[in-house]
Amino acid sequence: MYNTIINKMTSNFTYIENGSVTSVQGIKAAGIHCGLKKKNKDLALIYSDNHATAAGTFTTNKAAAAPVFVSKKITDSSGKVKAIIVNSANANACTGIEGHLDALDVQKKCAEVLNISSSEVLISSTGVIGERLNISAITKSLDFLKESLSNDGGIDAAKAIMTTDTIPKHFALEVELSQGKITIGGIAKGIGMIMPNMATMLGFVTTDAKINKELLQSALTDAVNNSYNKISVDGETSTNDMVLILANGMSNVEILENSEDYSVFVSALKDISIKMAKSIVFDGEGATKFITINIKNAVSEKDANLIAKALANSPLVKTALNGGDPNWGRIISAASSCGAKIKPENVSLYFNDMAILKPGYKTDFNEEEAASILENKNIIITLDINSGKANTTWWTCDYSEEYIKINAHYRT
Repeated sequence: MYNTIINKMTSNFTYIENGSVTSVQGIKAAGIHCGLKKKNKDLALIYSDNHATAAGTFTTNKAAAAPVFVSKKITDSSGKVKAIIVNSANANACTGIEGHLDALDVQKKCAEVLNISSSEVLISSTGVIGERLNISAITKSLDFLKESLSNDGGIDAAKAIMTTDTIPKHFALEVELSQGKITIGGIAKGIGMIMPNMATMLGFVTTDAKINKELLQSALTDAVNNSYNKISVDGETSTNDMVLILANGMSNVEILENSEDYSVFVSALKDISIKMAKSIVFDGEGATKFITINIKNAVSEKDANLIAKALANSPLVKTALNGGDPNWGRIISAASSCGAKIKPENVSLYFNDMAILKPGYKTDFNEEEAASILENKNIIITLDINSGKANTTWWTCDYSEEYIKINAHYRT
């Protein structure tokens, strides 16, 4: 199911097989086991040979973790960095002033090992909330982490940031611009606590494009709003989520404002962001089905997204889809109670290409055929509001008993 999200070629860019952040020139990465987990990799480092322009988007959860504040301060200011260090197994969230000092300590000691300034190191954490970070496990491993940096270490880094993920998530693409070729690479993690409000996951992107900070931030925000901010696994907004991008300029291909190259760059960044966002939904905790939600002809974009979000988050909709039950009433109920402008008697509903509901609450579909559609691993739900011209697409998954099992025993 996961492989179906990879499209090899578009009009302006080509995906690189087994690509990652280190598909970009001048980027090295590593992923090691430092002892935060009982086994498996748990500490990652992404390093740029050149100073890179950095931009980021961050969780809106008011209990944001210490690394969020530290990294946001950097991207909000100079935004010139050389490294990102990430640990899994511990979120360093809801840990008070001690947790903030722990985050600064990791940042400082990583900078010392790399012989750079602390302000040139972005930090990120993911894992259990409310527990102090094991600083010793991280700091004693920093020399080995540095030694492990390599030009093909991106996949190891992707493995090191995993928590309950079952697969590492990594992509890269080459982009043809008017002045030459650039590369964009990314790694991500996420499987539970997935509900967009920034985006409930971690994503780290690199590029060798030459682009100023304001344009880079604008491109990233656009990409995030059209990818990570349109996915949901369980409706939970996490404390640690961020998407960071580093642009080190090593291609010497400059992207200027209001240029065709900028439009192509935004399109490519958006495409790889959608790939990473979809990979998170595919790997959603306990997920058995990948669901695309198309909302058409809503009164406004805001209303379209409200309706899509309501369907993506509805436990009743998601459990019906898990059981293969074409219970269209749950979909209409969720869409009609989310605060969007909608006249439910006017809507049309489709499962893939099969009409389930027509205006006037008319239904003449075959229950068995509809149920057979919902047995597929990939399902498209289209809700035509028939009230305007605004459209949107979101992605979600079903709820299964396995999701409950995973989260009932997350710390055990």
